[in-house]
Order: sequence, then C-alpha cells, then structure tokens
Amino acid sequence: MVDDSAIVALVVAGYLLLMIWVGAAAARRSQTTESFFLAGRTLGPAVLTATLTATILGASSTLGMAGLGFREGLTGAWWLLSGSLGLLVLSIFLAEKVRAAGCTTLPELLGERYDPRVRYGASVLILVSWVGIIAAQIVASGKLLGVLFGPSQEVFMVAFALVFVGYTALGGQRSIVKTDAAQILILLLGLLVISWRAFHLAGPEILAGQSFPTSDARGGIDVAVLLLVVGSTYIAGPDIYSRLFSAKDPKTAKRSAFAAALLLIPIAFIITGLGISARILFPGIGPEEALPVLISETLSPLGVGLLAAALLSALISSADTCLLTATSILSLDLFGRARPEASDRSMMIVSRGGTVLIGAVALLSALRLPEIIGTLLSAYTVFAGGLIVPLVAGFWKDRLRLTSDGALAALIGGGGTALLFGAEMPLLGMATSMILLFSVSWLSPQSKRLIRG
Repeated sequence: MVDDSAIVALVVAGYLLLMIWVGAAAARRSQTTESFFLAGRTLGPAVLTATLTATILGASSTLGMAGLGFREGLTGAWWLLSGSLGLLVLSIFLAEKVRAAGCTTLPELLGERYDPRVRYGASVLILVSWVGIIAAQIVASGKLLGVLFGPSQEVFMVAFALVFVGYTALGGQRSIVKTDAAQILILLLGLLVISWRAFHLAGPEILAGQSFPTSDARGGIDVAVLLLVVGSTYIAGPDIYSRLFSAKDPKTAKRSAFAAALLLIPIAFIITGLGISARILFPGIGPEEALPVLISETLSPLGVGLLAAALLSALISSADTCLLTATSILSLDLFGRARPEASDRSMMIVSRGGTVLIGAVALLSALRLPEIIGTLLSAYTVFAGGLIVPLVAGFWKDRLRLTSDGALAALIGGGGTALLFGAEMPLLGMATSMILLFSVSWLSPQSKRLIRG
C-alpha cells in the first residue's frame, strides 16, 4: 500500500516532469534570439494576462505574503496590493509607450532614451538585483518542500533550480509562456481549495480584531514605503517589461497589464487570509511556514500533492521569467554590445549558457539566504533606488530637459545609496536618484545647449 508521503511525492514529481515536457516541447520554436527572448512578439491578450499574473505571483506573493498575514494580519495584503497599484499605473500611462518602443530589454529602452553608458549601468544594476530575486524563489521552494518532506531543504532547492533553469535554457520565452498558462490555472484552483478549507476551519475568528488599511504592525508610513518601493518595481520592472515587449501590439500590452492588476486584488486578500488562518490554527509555527503547514495539516495526501504543485507553479513561473530577463540583459545588453558582429547562432549559445550560469549563481546565493521577504525587499530597494526615476522620467526626457549625464548619476548614486543604506532608509535611494537626475541634468552643458536650441 502506498503511504501518504509517497502520494504527495508522486503528484509533485509528476507536476515537475509535466513542466519539463511542456517547456522542452516549446524549445523547437526558439531557434532565434527574437523567438527565444520575445516569443516572436505574438502574445495575445489572454496569454499575456495569464503570463503576467503568473510572473507576479511568486515567492513573495504566496509564501512570503501568507507569512505577513500570519505576523501582522490583513495589512500584509499591501505587499501584493502595492504591485497591483503599480501595474495599474503602468497600464494607464506607460504600457503602450513601452511596447511601441520596439525594444527587447529594459536597458535597451534606457539606452535609447539616454546613451550606451546608461544602458550598461542599468544592465549591471538589474543583474545584481535580479539574482537576489531568483534566489528568493529558490529559497521558497526549499521551505515549501522541506515542510512537506523533511528538513533537507538544500536538496529540494537544487532540484527546483534544475527544473526551471533547464526548460528556460531550452525554450526561452516560448517555454515560459506555455508553462505559465498551465501554472496560473493550477495556482488559482489550488488557492480556491485551500482557502475554502482553511477559512472553514478557522471560522469567524479570522476577521476578529483585523485592521485595514493600517494596523499597529503596519502604520501609514510603512504602507507608503511599500507602495513606493514594491509598487515602483511593477511600474518599471524588467520582468514585466519583457512581457510587454512580447505583446503583439501596444493595445494588447495596455489591456493585459490592466486585467492582471485587477486579478491581483482579490488574490492579495485571499493569501493574507490564509496566513491569518494559519496563525489561528497553528500559532507555534514560523510565519513563512504558514502556507505549507496549512496545506500539509488540513488536506488529504492527494490534496497536499495538488496544492504543493500549485505553490511550486507560482514559484517556478516567477523564477523562470526573472531568469530569462537576467539572461537577456547578459546576452543582448552586455555581450551583444561588446560583440556586435556575433552571429545569431553564437548569440543563442551565449544565451543558453548564460541562463545556466545565472541560475547557478542564484542557487549558490539561495543556499546562503534564510528569508524570502527580506531578500526580495533588499533586491527591490536597490533596483528601485537606481532605476525607477530615470526610467519613468525618460519618457518625458525632452520636456523635463534630462540628460544622459543626469541619468547615469541617478543610476549610480541612487543604486549605491540604496545598497548601503536601504535597510534602514528604503526611500533614500530613490530620493537621491531624483535629486541627482534633475540637478546634474540641468547643470550639465548638454542641458544648456538644449535650452539654447
């Protein structure tokens, strides 16, 4: 007779094998760099909305946000609500401009707005930040599978990394889009199942003493910090932009971003409610164990396997997109600019090799990082500190009289400030970036020539 843990293991293993098969099947159509990184710019509204939503619902929005709900209650939903508001801003004001630019990567977009120095600076800043974000997804997989199968989190992290790095290296964007479409359906179904079960067991106590939009644990200033730091990464996130660049046209980019933003709002409250339920039912556990413990202790073995697969789908769908985003920057913005004469075949070899290299670095980083939300917030703070202000302002560069010198100063100064002081003062990097962008731009000889012209 098959025991309970074996049933769970079989379901999870079957899911991972299915994702490898789906991803590998798409690899046959990813033989050029445009196909590998942008899926031929053919994504329609339904597919683009699905893959955007799947990309966003990663470690921070599942295990991490359930942990916030466990610690502080309903205000933990602000993590994902901040992203939803950022995505709405992107949809209304920028999404069509982003797709109409016809670029492949976010640094390329910055390079067109300013100059190649800004492109290189943005490339380095994003690579450093995004390795941390990929690592956080790997850490989350270890926490999830460690609760279900035992304490060997490192083994599970390695296995998880091998899956998403493998199919991403094979098929690029086409593999990711195909797997994301399946994964978002699995995740939404899983959330419905576990929320129905958990809310029934926790009873009316789930709403007792809850405060929103602020609470004793998260005041107005804390909410504002999340809105600016986390929300801004959705306005100008390279992983989000990689999806918009793949849209079939600007209108599709705008509508899909808007639809994904609306989908995130109820999901934010559902996942936070699961964290509150776990605190009521299992008060002695660690916050980021809330969702795995809730699943393992309240469902049948088959249900545990299905829900574990659902959560893994969330982690994989974010990890693979972040990995491909980092790879595109390494291949196109750094190697491609250094070797403009390289053939498409050489670029594909570098792209697939770069995918494996970045995945390996992220895995090594993950083995040293203990916390999901802390890791992500650090990465977001560095990214937002250096990149958000010059990128968004760059869409109105001439009207604001911005220069490449100002943008480069904002990148270096804002990112460096966030790296050094972001833990204590998370908004200092963005403030420094804004001051440097405008002051250096307006004082530079280039700006004076623009005024005279």
